[in-house]
Amino acid sequence: MLKYMQLFHELEANIKNSTFKQGGKLPSIRALSEQYSCSKSTVLAALEELERRHMIYSVPKSGYYVVQTSGRGEKSGNNPIDFAASAPDPDLFPYLDFQHCINKAIDMYKNDLFIYGTPRGLPSLLTVMRHQLADSQVFTEERNIIITSGVQMALALLAAIPFPNGKKNILIEQPGYHLFIDHLLTHQVPVEGIYRTAKGIDLDQLEQLFRTRDIKFFYTIPRFHTPLGTSYAERQKKEIVTLAQKYDVYLVEDDHLADLEQNSKADPLFSYDQDARVIYLKSYSKIIFPGLRIGVAVLPEALVEIFTRYKRSIDIDSSMLSQGALEIYIKSGMFARHREKIREAYISRARKLDESLRREALTCEDAFTFPALKYPSIHTHLVLDKRLSVPGIIKQLKNHNVLLEPLDKHYLPGYLQNHLLKLNASHVQEANIEAGIMRLASILSKEMSKHQTMRK
Repeated sequence: MLKYMQLFHELEANIKNSTFKQGGKLPSIRALSEQYSCSKSTVLAALEELERRHMIYSVPKSGYYVVQTSGRGEKSGNNPIDFAASAPDPDLFPYLDFQHCINKAIDMYKNDLFIYGTPRGLPSLLTVMRHQLADSQVFTEERNIIITSGVQMALALLAAIPFPNGKKNILIEQPGYHLFIDHLLTHQVPVEGIYRTAKGIDLDQLEQLFRTRDIKFFYTIPRFHTPLGTSYAERQKKEIVTLAQKYDVYLVEDDHLADLEQNSKADPLFSYDQDARVIYLKSYSKIIFPGLRIGVAVLPEALVEIFTRYKRSIDIDSSMLSQGALEIYIKSGMFARHREKIREAYISRARKLDESLRREALTCEDAFTFPALKYPSIHTHLVLDKRLSVPGIIKQLKNHNVLLEPLDKHYLPGYLQNHLLKLNASHVQEANIEAGIMRLASILSKEMSKHQTMRK
């Protein structure tokens, strides 16, 4: 074994056994050289290998530091089990590694990051994005990619700009993304809904709406739907794209959790589009951290110019510093490493959530049903027995230190709110998922027993 690799393994072991603390500074190159009786070049080679594997990071004129893998430290036993929060787990935020990328970006781009950029985005980042999107079966040219300040901005712009089909109404799934619903209502944008369940949408109803209701675009979350947690089958995706082409309707595909996909055969709507009908949106907020306000819009040629013009009128450019840091984060391999880390954590939590629900469903006297999925999602939903009070259940669970939230905000006014409970385990440590579901099941069982006693 090469000498630098021997040193690498020793340093790695010292990091793992906490001899070198998370966030702490390593000894200097000279000190390590003397401690391990090797040359400075050997130490540098070992440190570069540790940095390449993202176990340490360098700060110019300061030295090398151990990457911190946890942001919150030990959990208090009094903390609530939070199935309501949908943001990523702060324990999985890449705090110091992204700070490292920001420092590198400042050093690399210097003044370029502190002046106005281009409305479409940092050119070098667009090149990186094009290659990354191709890994998700989204093949496009750089001129069709636009960086926005989060997907929310992209949705607001799409709702505002005129489309080539000359239509006015926006169609959204019910339930659907609450922030977009709020935007449409606030700005009085004509909007209609189509109900979605664990099985998807009624394609006959979709065709009727496309044919009769002057639909400008259909906003959909085909993969890991918010708040249901389910995904469209391949047949459904193909049929939606076919109907959009037939009736001159655009599709806005929000693929915000694409990086968590477990099914290698699951492709986005965009991959089935042969008629430039699909607008593809991707966010980095759910996979890295919410404060990184960077979204990506892949637009048909017919919309690029007008989208850019409207964007320039309200947002000269998205943060150049964030864009530069994200470019380095992706190109360095840090993003791929982080993505794998968060995927593994979320997949493990999703399986625990699914297992717990399956087990408790057997003892709850048909109090609820939930989608049985081949690939469980980090968030899902329960369909409660109609005799149960959703607000009452949520209130009781809060008294038992389990947090859930109602789905009111996920519906347009006037649309029937199905008897649903939303569960999101992204903020729940795996060890607490089972305990939270057991408390939920216990309350549901007691409530069902009350109703059965009343009937007798």
